Amino acid sequence: MRNRSEPSVDTGGARGARGAGGAGGAGGAEGEVEGDADVVRFAFDGRDLAARRGQSIAGALWGHGIVAWRTTRGGGRPRGAFCGMGVCFDCLVVVNGVPGQRACLVRVSEGDAVTSQEGHGHGALGS
Repeated sequence: MRNRSEPSVDTGGARGARGAGGAGGAGGAEGEVEGDADVVRFAFDGRDLAARRGQSIAGALWGHGIVAWRTTRGGGRPRGAFCGMGVCFDCLVVVNGVPGQRACLVRVSEGDAVTSQEGHGHGALGS
């Protein structure tokens, strides 16, 4: 049984941001991931990146210094993670072609193709 004081969702960086691991818990220098056995590779907007296995997409992006990955529908203002627990929907990304995925909740997997989301992420639907 899970201890109630433990978070049920890994936000991918809360512990590492405070410890010696650096931004987003990536370890070492900013954006560097240590320990090959615990590393997954993914693409973000065409860039090849690495993350710790089990880390959220938001945490992995933070670890690489990326803090905004969505634009708003009305005005195109940049957004990234705000609440970090799936409530606010500011952190939406497109994962493997599926728009509207909350980067703070979705764990990055080997080979994922993650892209920034513009507006609601459905192209011509809102035009």
